[in-house]
Amino acid sequence: MIQNMIFTTEKASLLHSIFGGVSVEQGNYRFVIVTGMSGGGKTQACRYLEDLGFFCVDNLPPVFIPKFAELCAQSGGHIAKVVLVVDTRSREFFDTFLHVLEEMERDGVRYEMLFMDASDDAIIRRYKESRRRHPMAPGSRLLEGIAKERAQLSRIREKATYIIDTSELKKTALKTKIIRLFGAAEGEKLNINVLSFGFKFGLPMDADLVLDVRFLPNPFYEESLKHKSGMVPEVGAYIEKSRVTKSFEKKLDDLLTFLIPEYIKEGKSQLVIAVGCTGGMHRSVFIAKHIFELLTKLGHQTTLEHRDLMKNDVREHMPQEV
Repeated sequence: MIQNMIFTTEKASLLHSIFGGVSVEQGNYRFVIVTGMSGGGKTQACRYLEDLGFFCVDNLPPVFIPKFAELCAQSGGHIAKVVLVVDTRSREFFDTFLHVLEEMERDGVRYEMLFMDASDDAIIRRYKESRRRHPMAPGSRLLEGIAKERAQLSRIREKATYIIDTSELKKTALKTKIIRLFGAAEGEKLNINVLSFGFKFGLPMDADLVLDVRFLPNPFYEESLKHKSGMVPEVGAYIEKSRVTKSFEKKLDDLLTFLIPEYIKEGKSQLVIAVGCTGGMHRSVFIAKHIFELLTKLGHQTTLEHRDLMKNDVREHMPQEV
């Protein structure tokens, strides 16, 4: 075996100098190892962890953990939340995993371990659907490979901080569990993009919420306002003087004030609110601006975009002041 792949006392000392005495509960630093059964849901779990801001490295041989720790130490604190995926795909290198963990524990290196598990039936079903080979059964029956892997992981499983059984778990339920265990640190926010558009140019494909405001008064039919965007005060005053507009704004404010905190609790990291009118020049622009100002006032991280505004004959426009 190449010398750099051997877990030496020197490398254990390196780990101690980097992570020793650093508590995952202190500050925002978290060092998480994800392992478990092949077909247990490690890949999906890592996708959700990445959404929570973790730096993820997949299929890392255990002997490389010290070197990876060194790289993290040289990041200048930029890598504060780390996930290492270690499993039996490492083949012969995996045999050192337990030894690495024991050395880390003896040196006072603190880590969290997430063990992804599933029943034999669930794993067989998933492999049949994906038609992939099991890492422990390249030339034998799938069931034999599962049994071999489960036996090899038994002592690792005992060291797990968290165990998630995905046998009957839907993706949404798994995401909820991951967020509950590793959820966004204090100060991290939902990114909201408020987008105005014109229905005649097509719906935005990435919209989470779509509001159709074509029922509001249309400045297009007022000659003095026809070529002015919804950002111009006179246009806004024309739209807002309607009793319907005022009622709609109040109900919309109540809806968004209720919805946004619920999305944050659910773990949503991005939200696109699309507001549409016929051409994307007057009504949608005005209401999108209203939403942007409301959410900004409430302290949410919000951006404003007018997708189709300049596809119209715009002769007067006032950009949003941020």
